[in-house]
Amino acid sequence: MVTHLDPVCGMTVDPSKNKGGSFEHANTTYYFCGVGCRTKFESEPEGWLKSGPKGMGPSTRTEPPAPSTDVWLCPMDPEVREPKPGDCPVCGMALEPNTVTAAEPKNHELHDMTRRFWISAALSAPLLALAMLDMVGVVPLSMKTVVWIQLALATPVCLWAAAPFYVRAVNSLKTWNLNMFTLIGIGVGVSYSYSLIATLAPDVFPHQFRHEGVVAVYFEAAAVIVTLILLGQVLELRARSQTGAAIRKLLGLAPSTARLVRDDGTEADIPLPHVTVGQRLRVRPGEKVPVDGVIVDGGSAIDESMVTGEPMPVTKGIDDEVVGATINGTGSFIMRAEKVGSDTLLARIVSMVAAAQRSRAPIQRLADRVAGYFVPAVVLIAVVTFGVWSLFGPEPKMAYGLVNAVAVLIIACPCALGLATPMSIMVAAGRGAGVGVLFRNAEAIELLQSVDTIVVDKTGTLTEGKPTLVAVETAGVFNADDLLRCAASVEQGSEHPLAAAIVAGAKAKGVALVTVTAFESVTGRGVRGKVEARDVLVGTDVFLKEAGVSTVDLEPRADALRREGQTVMFVAVDGAVGGLLSVGDRIKAGAADAVRDLKAVGLRVVMLTGDNKTTAQGVASALGISEVIAEVLPDQKAEVVQRLEREGRIVAMAGDGINDAPALAAATVGIAMGTGTDVAMESAGITLVNGDLRAILRARRLSQATMANIRQNLFFAFAYNTIGVPVAAGVLYPVFGLLLSPMIAAGAMSLSSVSVIGNALRLRKA
Repeated sequence: MVTHLDPVCGMTVDPSKNKGGSFEHANTTYYFCGVGCRTKFESEPEGWLKSGPKGMGPSTRTEPPAPSTDVWLCPMDPEVREPKPGDCPVCGMALEPNTVTAAEPKNHELHDMTRRFWISAALSAPLLALAMLDMVGVVPLSMKTVVWIQLALATPVCLWAAAPFYVRAVNSLKTWNLNMFTLIGIGVGVSYSYSLIATLAPDVFPHQFRHEGVVAVYFEAAAVIVTLILLGQVLELRARSQTGAAIRKLLGLAPSTARLVRDDGTEADIPLPHVTVGQRLRVRPGEKVPVDGVIVDGGSAIDESMVTGEPMPVTKGIDDEVVGATINGTGSFIMRAEKVGSDTLLARIVSMVAAAQRSRAPIQRLADRVAGYFVPAVVLIAVVTFGVWSLFGPEPKMAYGLVNAVAVLIIACPCALGLATPMSIMVAAGRGAGVGVLFRNAEAIELLQSVDTIVVDKTGTLTEGKPTLVAVETAGVFNADDLLRCAASVEQGSEHPLAAAIVAGAKAKGVALVTVTAFESVTGRGVRGKVEARDVLVGTDVFLKEAGVSTVDLEPRADALRREGQTVMFVAVDGAVGGLLSVGDRIKAGAADAVRDLKAVGLRVVMLTGDNKTTAQGVASALGISEVIAEVLPDQKAEVVQRLEREGRIVAMAGDGINDAPALAAATVGIAMGTGTDVAMESAGITLVNGDLRAILRARRLSQATMANIRQNLFFAFAYNTIGVPVAAGVLYPVFGLLLSPMIAAGAMSLSSVSVIGNALRLRKA
């Protein structure tokens, strides 16, 4: 038996000892080296296989192909789970893959629907123009010629472009899950079929339905309906294609490789998926931490804003935990991998965002629920109409029955119903953008009106999200500007964000800085140096005490500043305490007004932050927030939101950071600050462009107005049907001799659409 060195990690792979374990697949044994790299051998290996990837030697380092575990879900009905792509058997929408990759996949359905829409629009425009000109009598062609031209233009639209709608309509009838596509299929199919028969066999219709010897046709109505529905599908698919953007951005945060430190001290870069628990990894300055783990050698300041939301890096040393995808500062350290793959915090955030995004119920389901009762009722009425007229109507009975049944189906066409919600949403979204509120989807508009609890992140949402110099306080005979000049001059040599805030604050005050000699930085403590022959120390109270400088006299003031949410650093000059500097995250202008206004309309306001309790309580007190939940990680934030929802609260979460993404997705409505991260905005249903919380009230009022408008539109859409269907069926004929021809039915259908559009446009002045 032959032993080998794994070319990636350098560990010994001995199939006879089976050190790392093995498994069988397709008559091949796969052996694992001691650190988990997959090295492939034949069952009785004489050496490396010859099929390894280029640059990796003969080792393939691949696992056997696993059975596909992809699951396809419906965005409208998440409970639908299918093993392959297709249409949802409940609502008819195209299914989406359960897994999201870092690269955006091609959307074949969007491409197909877009192509169908443009071709339909190109054919429907002249068709509609021809029909309108014919109505006013300005077409220099005979009626028969016009009808044949209409047939030629409408046929590709009604047969080819509308084909997906027919398939979904048939499927809805097979499964008896009646939905919008059932209405569309019946409405377009009957309109076109009726017109086709009227063109090819006009003799089956009575003479009173003829004009210049030609039976009235409705090709333009059928074609325009198809074009409008296709436009709606294109807009919807474009919006749905963005639902995975937040997850793709999260996946992009992780590095692609990790620097493995072998037992013999040599190092090599390995793909991130090959990192296993227990391996030692080096993280160099400026690199991302590859996985969750613990530092075993060295230290650095690490930007953990994606986890905590706090702008200031955290100093880490031996035995401190680090989180994958956070950014290392200027130091270098070696860490031991503790959690890899799906167990890392980043992977859990991705999983939670994906699950929460799929748990929402879109507003369009209302129309489908109504359609579940409306469609069979209309079809039944049409059948009864045909039967009654065929048995008891005047001659020719069958023709009267057919025409009146067609009139029922045409007047019940779902065009207005299909426009009722999208038109209001489109106008509301435009109006919201004009006042600094971006709605990402329709459900956010629907749900915001009923929110009763606002959960607000601190950093970047209530505060500005960046450290700034707040106070300079002196002790003894020191002058404030002189103290700041000494401190800022020394801090010029430090790359810590707190140092940058002090330097920026000094420059903003016009304080001139000088050159420093004998500069020294003590990790986690502070800095020292000589400023114009004076020994200056800037750092923690412990740092000064170690140098023999007492800070007792300044401690009461330091504690007070800490309670206000500020970070305090002491300054000593020539062995004597000179004063203190405080750096803090300023409260946003308007935040206090926003909190007061939100509480005034009866909303419960809760602060939820990863910052420490003292700092959080200081900010909350300044803003008048009584409920504070501090020191929580991203997954815990989502748990808090879910707990509030289990208590019966309707929760909106406002945040700006990557760490807020799970909570934003889990909340009934997620509200992101436009000044925050892209991941937060992609995870939220609403974005406040300027990051001003006062815009939440504007968004809420617009939500209330929009939902009222949608209810009005649905009323208009069904009112015409409620009145028109009985008339089209001929209930007034025995008394008044009145029949509703399909032409009038089409006019009523168009009028209902105009009413819906006109009402929706009123939201522009909301």
